[in-house]
Amino acid sequence: MEIRKIKKSDDINAIGKIYEKSWKFAYNGIIPKDYLNSISEDKWLPHFENKNMKNLVLIENNDFIGTSSYCKSRSKEFNDFGEIVSIYLLPEHMGKGYGKLLFEATLNELIKLGYKNIFLWMLEENTRARRFY
Repeated sequence: MEIRKIKKSDDINAIGKIYEKSWKFAYNGIIPKDYLNSISEDKWLPHFENKNMKNLVLIENNDFIGTSSYCKSRSKEFNDFGEIVSIYLLPEHMGKGYGKLLFEATLNELIKLGYKNIFLWMLEENTRARRFY
């Protein structure tokens, strides 16, 4: 298992697939099904091109199974904070401790960037995420 920053040579579509599958799993029953069904792996391509966004990947047996994004706060009310934008795993790898490792790696990256205060947003209805965090 390896956690590292995304490289230009990485298969962005494979990483986008993590977002797609995670959204469809995590937000089932929370976000309208029509919207979830419309999501494809390429929806996140612009996200990976954003120079202000940093991204980690979690790799096991040469497969991308998790990803996280972090940056300087995008919210004016938390201007001096670091922000965890997302942490997603392929659904079949949830509940194995990988999320905790990815969360800790993301926190460490924000601390290396000098942030003493870090926050994240989540949907109130997402009880699985609320328990995790």
